[in-house]
Amino acid sequence: MPTVEDAKQRMDAALEALRREFATVRTGKATPALLDTVRVDAYGSKMPVNQVATVSTPEGSLLLVQPFDKSILPDIERAIMMADLGLNPSSDGNVIRIPIPPLNEERRKQFAKVLHKMAEDGRISIRQARRTIREDLQQLVKDHELSEDDGRRREEALEKVTHEYAEKVEEMLKHKEEEVMAL
Repeated sequence: MPTVEDAKQRMDAALEALRREFATVRTGKATPALLDTVRVDAYGSKMPVNQVATVSTPEGSLLLVQPFDKSILPDIERAIMMADLGLNPSSDGNVIRIPIPPLNEERRKQFAKVLHKMAEDGRISIRQARRTIREDLQQLVKDHELSEDDGRRREEALEKVTHEYAEKVEEMLKHKEEEVMAL
């Protein structure tokens, strides 16, 4: 029988996915998560950078990428340039250094728009979880496996949980947007 707990689990998964998405949007600081979306053509397939190299941040405005296999260093460098992250990697033959330039106002606003789109996708996932559980509840009432009063109480609880999760998305968006817009 579908419960509010089922909806919470689905909504938690949506929030976690949103958290991971937000981590890929760069702020003024260097973080290995910036390269999470970059895929490298290596060994006949597209692989995430963190599976073919170690990504570290020796200082606040620099990423250091050290490949496990030096022969794919040019492929990693090319993938980073092609990822449209606004980064210019430079290689010395052993490691790739990626200076993280400070964000200009225009780039900050672009990232803020991206964040709003990601947040909307998160909200859509939360509403989808609500719709699925609500349809299941309505079917149970229709099949007389659940009383109408019980069904209505569960739908009200589901609605309350949905609003809580929507507020969490808004808090996450607000926090990340402040991070991006900070000089």
